Amino acid sequence: MDERISTDASNGNEGEPTDPQRRRFIKGVGIAAATGVISLTAGQLLAEGAARASQGLDGKEDARLQYAMVIDLAKCDGCKKCTKACQKEHFLAEDQEWIKVYKVDDGISGEYNLPRPCMMCANPPCRNVCPTGATFVNSDGLTLINHDKCIGCRFCLAACPYSARTFTWKEPEHTPEELAHTYSPEMPLPHRRGVAEKCMFCVHRRKEGKLPACVEGCPMGAIYFGDAAENAVTNSKGQTLPLRETLADNAAYRLRDHLGTGPSVFYLPQRGRRA
Repeated sequence: MDERISTDASNGNEGEPTDPQRRRFIKGVGIAAATGVISLTAGQLLAEGAARASQGLDGKEDARLQYAMVIDLAKCDGCKKCTKACQKEHFLAEDQEWIKVYKVDDGISGEYNLPRPCMMCANPPCRNVCPTGATFVNSDGLTLINHDKCIGCRFCLAACPYSARTFTWKEPEHTPEELAHTYSPEMPLPHRRGVAEKCMFCVHRRKEGKLPACVEGCPMGAIYFGDAAENAVTNSKGQTLPLRETLADNAAYRLRDHLGTGPSVFYLPQRGRRA
């Protein structure tokens, strides 16, 4: 079932809820995925890139990589094959979506599709509220979950402004292939009851030189992934773009950037909204 968001930029309050459906969405889901949209200038990106390069996404000087994802909303047709590819890769149930595709209506350019993975924030609220240290940021700047430490308090779900986390309320249905995995935060299988889960940029696939499953599964080439330190991102069609120039030239933005979370996921606006 499609999740829909309606925003109205015509009243000068872009992203504010304007209709009952929108209000229901915020109340029921809590993501407010299209709110807090702030376009990034080339200067901002370069300044932030320089700061991150010197400190690392997690503030550690030994951070080696700076993973970044770029989603071109003009290319996304809402087919949800990214979601399906993610579910297959991670043995997720059909109702468990680590990358969710929303329908958005901004009141200007009509309805468009907005995929939402984990934002892999530089300052992740989910980590900041975790009482056990189960949520942590690794040396490559990726926010991961150690289920051996997770006590199921769900503080992290409440803190995430993107509603990017899910919770396993019941014992998952297991398969022999899933059970054959040895658990690690980089490949959190088998799934467990009573813990928080989320997208983790398919860090296990990166070790094999592969793109994340959602990127590879996108037939439109709408999702790009790469290392910001190398200033390059690549999609499923093998197209590689210069990261900083692509963001600066296409009025890129991040969701709820005003919260200071520092998302690593950038959006290129849908048609008719680019500078």
